[in-house]
Amino acid sequence: MTQLQRLAIAPNQLQNSQIILTPQQLHYLNRVLRLQAGDRFIAMNGQGQWWLAKLEGEQAEILEPIAVQTELPINVTLVVALPKGNGFDEVVRQATELGVSSLVPTISDRTLLKPSPQKLDRWRRIATEAAEQSERQIVPTILEPLPFTTALALYQAHHQYICVERGHHPHLLNCLTHTPQRAVTVATGPEGGWTEAEIETACAASFQPVSLGRRILTAVLAPIVALSLVAAAAEMGKMNNEAKM
Repeated sequence: MTQLQRLAIAPNQLQNSQIILTPQQLHYLNRVLRLQAGDRFIAMNGQGQWWLAKLEGEQAEILEPIAVQTELPINVTLVVALPKGNGFDEVVRQATELGVSSLVPTISDRTLLKPSPQKLDRWRRIATEAAEQSERQIVPTILEPLPFTTALALYQAHHQYICVERGHHPHLLNCLTHTPQRAVTVATGPEGGWTEAEIETACAASFQPVSLGRRILTAVLAPIVALSLVAAAAEMGKMNNEAKM
């Protein structure tokens, strides 16, 4: 089963036991993956459900549901100050592979990129492709770019951290291992870092300043390091809890 190719579909493509495939999906299945009528693949709706499917012309038949559990045991949101160039493309790809639940691209005081509407479409396509590749059950949500102060107000119920590159702050990993976490939001800054005013605003919104280590990370690498720490702490904590049962 793990050797079968995966295809993300929209929920409205599933009608009874049939999947109505788009021209782009047919091209991908027939021309890229070289599947033929009768060949099987895995369909995933990006909302946690997988099915074993069989290609039949311009449609596919659902054969049976597949039970999988590939998601992190907690909900993780990354608030990322947009890096310059196409750096956020790589953030989307790698964060999806690592298990992020949602991504909030943010316009900070030092953000250089002014994204177009086409950028959002591109990021969502990248997330879909990365979810297929990494066997995710869901495709993470990617919001439209928001001002930093607006993004801060979205997740008041979470454990909230803002990564600060200088100063004496506790390491993010220490915070994660000493406090039970169910939903975590981590904010990472732009090239040049957060301004003092932004850090103060985040603290007023109940974000805790944390460190990712003594080295200065790029705006592309910082969210990936932060998410890696969250994912490792969450999965190790789940395994330890299961071992005690």
